[in-house]
Amino acid sequence: MSFASPDGRPTFDLQSHSVWSDGALAAADVVAAAAAAGVELLALSDHDAVDGVTEAIEAGADLGVRVVPAVEISSVDPEGDDLHILGYGIDHTQPALLEALRDYRADRERRADRMAKALRECGLEVDDTLLAPRRAAGLPIGRPHLAEAVLKHPANAARLKDEAIDQYPADVLVAYLIEGKPAFRTRTHPTVPQAIDVIHAAGGLAVWAHPFWDVRPPERVGATLRRFVGYGMDGVEAFYSEHTREQTIYLADLAAQLGLITTGSADFHGPDHKHFSQFRAFELHGREPQLGPLAG
Repeated sequence: MSFASPDGRPTFDLQSHSVWSDGALAAADVVAAAAAAGVELLALSDHDAVDGVTEAIEAGADLGVRVVPAVEISSVDPEGDDLHILGYGIDHTQPALLEALRDYRADRERRADRMAKALRECGLEVDDTLLAPRRAAGLPIGRPHLAEAVLKHPANAARLKDEAIDQYPADVLVAYLIEGKPAFRTRTHPTVPQAIDVIHAAGGLAVWAHPFWDVRPPERVGATLRRFVGYGMDGVEAFYSEHTREQTIYLADLAAQLGLITTGSADFHGPDHKHFSQFRAFELHGREPQLGPLAG
């Protein structure tokens, strides 16, 4: 397949999210939105969940979109950072993988409880009426859901307006729930090497998601990626909607030196998301993606 349409935009988008993690749409609707946007190769990569993958594959078959079975595992770098590792081409029905993901989601739930407590300690209310339906449906609660529960609680309105973070859940998340902010709490497991091993055991390729979203400056990103190669990392998401031209070129060139595959995405979360609302909204900046086995 070609990697770009005549207008130069990529025809693949290898990270997206449904209601099974922190997306707004059902898995089939994510695929339909991707097809409408001209995506030919798609990955549904929910956080620590593969429940929507079969539905996405079936929708893709109907709509002419090839869907790669995928997952995005939230993990802890042994040196301290919370990072995300994408697993592509996995056997999403493998019992060992499903057991591992159940364990990771349980850790995510405990983390969410710790962050909710921390938000309240910061003087913010958390609207549990928004979270309870997700719990009842067996759906995970992550930082975006906590941020929305803060944003929509009327008791927080005046304070959030004073802090100029009263429009989008993502603003609450950035102000309170990312590393270095007062209500952030880290995961306990898996580590990055453990996530890579689980992905490999399920027959997949392990790819570091959006490196510059989590780690800076370039020298540190480069050193971290080289260390991850030692753990067995197969690739890096060099092409990403929030990466600058310089960051993209740096990652693509480094990946070429290290013999890694390079993927890319607009990280679709839903049509109304502040940052991640459009498929194919990332640039190649003159570099050729190296999708390896994912290219088909």
